[in-house]
Amino acid sequence: MLTDRDELDCFLILAGELHFGRTAERMLLSRARVSQLVQRLERRVGAPLFLRTSRSVALTALGRQLRADLEPHHRGIARALERAAATARAADGVLHVGFTTPPAGELVLKAAEAMRATHPGLAVEVCEVPLSDPYGQLRSGDFDVQFAEFPVREADLGEGPALLTEARVLAVAAGDPLAARESVSLEELAGVPLLTVAGDLPPYRREHQAPARTPAGRPIRRGPEVTNMQEALMQVAAGRGALLTSAHTATYYARPGVAYVPFADAEPVGYGLVWRAADNSGAVRAFARAALEAAGGGGSGGGAA
Repeated sequence: MLTDRDELDCFLILAGELHFGRTAERMLLSRARVSQLVQRLERRVGAPLFLRTSRSVALTALGRQLRADLEPHHRGIARALERAAATARAADGVLHVGFTTPPAGELVLKAAEAMRATHPGLAVEVCEVPLSDPYGQLRSGDFDVQFAEFPVREADLGEGPALLTEARVLAVAAGDPLAARESVSLEELAGVPLLTVAGDLPPYRREHQAPARTPAGRPIRRGPEVTNMQEALMQVAAGRGALLTSAHTATYYARPGVAYVPFADAEPVGYGLVWRAADNSGAVRAFARAALEAAGGGGSGGGAA
């Protein structure tokens, strides 16, 4: 005899409440629908399960027997579903999260701390993403999700909204004439060689980090290739090129010989979560919610200036 799960849930809730109104409220159903489910189950069983009067509801002897038989199995099903949901959330119990910049890393740590309360069985391990390989470790499975600089235009990767935004700056040698300026324009990039990031970067990422032309179409010279931020700033301090970067660099990578000049006309940089589109697990979704809350709802100005 096949029985609808709603019928059994309704029977057990009504057996505990002994009140059709409260049962309807708990199940988010109408009283008429509760009565219908009970009557349908009674027809399957072949006898009444409740004694109903205008003032009271009580279990019959058969109803008490069915309740005693069902409750252990019902609890077992609920526990099995909870275990399945926990597995979907946590997989092997560890979520590997990559980050690209110090402000992104700070937000990742805030989200990880929040996850301790909501998902105590899920450990979050954090690691920096190499500058020269922005998506390789995510694709290989070393990271489950990462906090990346936008834009991300990869067909196999999904992305959430921007959780942090910050201005762009130009890092130049302290003795460069631009270092004394209050701001620079994108057109002035035609007068300085830009450092480029070594590695197999997608063309749009390379253009974002070191554009080949100014907005008016003037060519921009290429400077030396670098693999990490410290190497880039050594080249800048030596006067071998300028670096197009984000405003946080002035705070986290302040060093003698390097000046940071804001742009007057560059669009801000956004950062958000990126994951494998085919592997959007419950743990990734839970972390995305925690990151959104840690960023204060997401969107603009997440404190990465």
